[in-house]
Amino acid sequence: MRSFMRGHMCGSLSLARAVAVSLVMATGLADASEQAPSPELIARGAYVAKVGDCAGCHTAPKGGAPYAGGLGVNSPFGTIYSSNITPDPELGIGKYSYEDFSRVMRKGVAPGNKGLYPAMPYTSFVKMSEDDMRALYAFMMHGVPPVHYKPPPTDVPFPFNQRWALRLWGAAMAPKDVFTPRPERDATWNRGAYLVQGLGHCGACHTPRGAAYQERGYDESSKTYLSGSVNDNWYALSLRADPGSGLGRLSTQEVASFLKTGHGGDKTIALGTMVQTIEDSLQYLSDDDLTAIATYLKTLPATGAADGTFDPSLAQPGRLKTRAPDVPPGQGAAVYATFCAQCHLDTGQGVPKAFPKLAGNPAVISEDTTSLIRLLVEGGNSPDTIHGPPRQNMPGFAGRLSDLQIGQVLTYIRSSWGNDARPITTNDVASLRSNIHK
Repeated sequence: MRSFMRGHMCGSLSLARAVAVSLVMATGLADASEQAPSPELIARGAYVAKVGDCAGCHTAPKGGAPYAGGLGVNSPFGTIYSSNITPDPELGIGKYSYEDFSRVMRKGVAPGNKGLYPAMPYTSFVKMSEDDMRALYAFMMHGVPPVHYKPPPTDVPFPFNQRWALRLWGAAMAPKDVFTPRPERDATWNRGAYLVQGLGHCGACHTPRGAAYQERGYDESSKTYLSGSVNDNWYALSLRADPGSGLGRLSTQEVASFLKTGHGGDKTIALGTMVQTIEDSLQYLSDDDLTAIATYLKTLPATGAADGTFDPSLAQPGRLKTRAPDVPPGQGAAVYATFCAQCHLDTGQGVPKAFPKLAGNPAVISEDTTSLIRLLVEGGNSPDTIHGPPRQNMPGFAGRLSDLQIGQVLTYIRSSWGNDARPITTNDVASLRSNIHK
């Protein structure tokens, strides 16, 4: 297992190693005892932290110190604030032993038997290898500067504030075992499965939750695993082979490109919270790891759930195949021509590496319209990555278009150029705008 996990790290750690060496020297650890971790181990831990996107959740918005916590995570129980995981001995994890750290990561139980909310994806991190766990501990303790900062306290109503109950939840709902490679699969598939199920914790956003807020599946044995889910008023698309809103029409290479740059060929561009995940985490993964993830995801079968469809033979201006014959296409077309066609073109083909194609775009024809409506209401931007094209911004139309007009133009988009997806009603738009207070 050790050689398997290390074999895919080479070539990705030179920058992290240099940073680790400088941090060790800066803190005086170069002359420390034999127990001080090596720069190589710290560098490996830095890579593990990138894969796990630890800073993404444990950094407050608007200039917060990395890993010092303070990010508010919305949940059905209230807002949960991420903790300080810098090695500050008072307000961070500076006094954690390795055993304390491993227990938090694998079981969601902090020192003092404090149960953690499942917003912390220990249900995925339990699958981490021992080597990766020790590397991450070395990095967090010796590669991250301590920050004396106390995040806002998590204050949720009774009974969800009973921490003892969270320990019972974890015991009943969470997986218990480290990832075990499947012998009938090759090394690339197993590496991808390990990253997706464990370190990458993709299911935390892309797998629907059950009545007890548990993920409805933690690996490919579940038909609902990675089948798409709404989080904080964004819809995380299905990562299965569904041809509508899933990965069915993307090649392995296009999936890997999407993870690295936010652009999946000419078929889709990242939006919503996926933008930050790519910027903070995925763009830094090695090409071998990105290919492994894409390889694993492309083996997940379609769910067969209701979804929109795309017929490329109808991808022409003025050709409509729609589920909304009662909505005159001219109403949405007029809004589209005024506000959308300049970037996305009359053909819905967009501009490669700039403005996304709308014809056949999985986010456009998804049965769940949460992200599509929210994007039109408040706008967004494409990822800003090292290897991808420049960031492009889309304005929000909350103050320029009525709920009726937004529903009309989105219905037009979802029924044009070969798209065939259900209409979006005025009530759909009003409900989402109320949820996000726009």
